[in-house]
Amino acid sequence: MASEILVKSTPIFLVTILISVSIFSFPPNVEAIGVNWGTAASHPLPPHKVVELLKSNGINKVKLLDTDPLVLESLSGSNIHVTVGIPNFMLRSLNSSLKAAQSWVHDNLTRFVSEGGSRVLIDYIAVGDEPFLQSYGEQFYPFVVGAAANVQAALSKANLAEKVKVVVPFSSDTFQSESGLPSKARFRPDVNRTMIELLTFLNKHRAPLFVTISPFHSYYENKNLSLGFALFRETARPRNDTHKTYKNSFDLSYDAIITALSTAGFPQIDIIVGRIGWPTDGAPNATSLLAAEFIKGLIQHLHSKSTKLARSQDLPTETYVYSLLDEDKRNTTAGDFERHWGMFTFDGQAKYQVDLGQGSRKLVNAQDVEYLSSRWCVVNNNKDLSNATALALEACSAADCTDLSPGGSCFNLSWPGNISYAFNSYYQEHNQNPANCDFAGLGLITTVDPSVNSCRFLVGLKTSSISLHKCSYFCWIFSPLITILLYLGNERW
Repeated sequence: MASEILVKSTPIFLVTILISVSIFSFPPNVEAIGVNWGTAASHPLPPHKVVELLKSNGINKVKLLDTDPLVLESLSGSNIHVTVGIPNFMLRSLNSSLKAAQSWVHDNLTRFVSEGGSRVLIDYIAVGDEPFLQSYGEQFYPFVVGAAANVQAALSKANLAEKVKVVVPFSSDTFQSESGLPSKARFRPDVNRTMIELLTFLNKHRAPLFVTISPFHSYYENKNLSLGFALFRETARPRNDTHKTYKNSFDLSYDAIITALSTAGFPQIDIIVGRIGWPTDGAPNATSLLAAEFIKGLIQHLHSKSTKLARSQDLPTETYVYSLLDEDKRNTTAGDFERHWGMFTFDGQAKYQVDLGQGSRKLVNAQDVEYLSSRWCVVNNNKDLSNATALALEACSAADCTDLSPGGSCFNLSWPGNISYAFNSYYQEHNQNPANCDFAGLGLITTVDPSVNSCRFLVGLKTSSISLHKCSYFCWIFSPLITILLYLGNERW
């Protein structure tokens, strides 16, 4: 009753403000949750549809991996705060030439951050995409600091240095501890010198540290960590480190970062979690159910900690969920789950429900999505299928078959159902061209949905001609697990 009286007696513009505050407010020290928006998809959701999806779900912070003009134009006037990215392959040229950095800023930033209602609210430029990832070796080390410095100089020359900060994203393996405990955490010896230079640069320009925290990877790679410990479960067995007890993987990793910064002499630098999430397919325990549990646990944990902690550094100033949408062209070197981090499917449909700060509202799906026709390509069971597995392997080398991976949503498809999945994946990626469902006469086009239980046979989007990803950056790597699965399929079943 009191709330009804308040609304009735309050001018409409104040009602609007009150509603906005109730939807987007967070406890002290906790910024609104942002998301990563990647575009490595064969059939990307149109950028304007993605922006509608962000706005309808109350998401006002987004992190990009590049500066695709279609994406930035769609963000113009949206009031969504943006982090743009510079791919690793550009670091060498930006390091070697201030002029190259100035050209990059002019071409990719200046026209988007101009004054007026149509400007893009770009807060950060991420120089490189985790260039110190251990699997990359030292190939980017010589260029990161110089590239960051030149981009900073280019921003100053363009009078943008007060609006946009230069940062460098760090992978979780940049930090290491012999004991696996935070109190002994340090930067990796091979990267320590470069890290000191970078931290000096960030500190000078009052820029934060962007870092990835991945409890899923920690659990996936370290069998000493339990699933419950990664998922914030109260029943998880805690880990002790000197005088501190850790009840979850997030706090363990976050304190390791704080220790490493302090040991390096930079305890005052703010920390932003640039990537954190849980995949929903492509591996055991990569499910929508567990992803929902993780995201809910993360947000609740950040909120509960904010009421207890006095120092701002004990919490990230911003946190970006990885990620908004699935991307079927992402590199799968780390695992087939890499294509399934999205809270939403590739076509913008929510996989689970979670409160991102919208006031306990459910996630809102993308609206008016335009699909190709309701047609699928399956194997013709009336044909000789002795060569079907080889053809399916060929299809999967060019299309996405990661759902067939052990633990994946389509792993239990019996042969030749898995062959049909491979055929259809290739057929949809090629815009349902009838010639791409031939497979030496073994393919058959059907209007009957062949999906089985949780295994969804996809239908592509009509927007596949909009190419947002760059193959030179997100190259496709065929999974050996799927090779084995398909090759042994007719024997396994």
